[in-house]
Amino acid sequence: MDTGTEMPIAVLLSGGGTTMQNLIDVRDAGLLPVRIVQVISNKEGAKGIERAKRAKLPVDVVTRKAFSSVDAFSAAIFDRCRQAGAKLVCLAGFLQLLRIPDDFMHRVMNIHPSLLPAFGGKGMYGHHVHDAVLESGVSESGCTVHFADNEFDHGPIILQRTVPVLKNDTADKLAARVFEQECVAYPVAIRAFAEGRITVEGRKVRISL
Repeated sequence: MDTGTEMPIAVLLSGGGTTMQNLIDVRDAGLLPVRIVQVISNKEGAKGIERAKRAKLPVDVVTRKAFSSVDAFSAAIFDRCRQAGAKLVCLAGFLQLLRIPDDFMHRVMNIHPSLLPAFGGKGMYGHHVHDAVLESGVSESGCTVHFADNEFDHGPIILQRTVPVLKNDTADKLAARVFEQECVAYPVAIRAFAEGRITVEGRKVRISL
């Protein structure tokens, strides 16, 4: 893939970095026209940091406790994204709330392991989501790619993919099926953005073919 046509992105993570690894793998397969120009973790020792280093990606740690406010924490993160030249910021299991500056509005994507607006919001991440889905008795779950705003799991929805909730499901089994769909959905959304095929009208997102 010609590096001159690749959109520069930043990836923000808090944990193992499996979502970032999927983006790396899809990119390396020639199916995602991006360059990861910055990785930021808000947790020291996150496994995703080692993944980034193995992939020879620039990685920084920016902890929330180092700043007096969410605004200051967010400013430090977006300053690094600007300095790296990122055109899109991809949240990949990033668990801290951000204040998104005007120049990055509709330029920050997130993927969430449920069909938003169901099972989203503060504290709803990882197995907390899948446990809640199973306890609710719903027959369908999935994942949602959306533009992030200044609330947890709230911004305009870009696309969703569904999975059935099976009779004998556990949180682990459901999580694995949902993650398979995340691995498809996030690259599709990012590619559409990179190719200029996404427009936002209020809370509606349109993807042109």
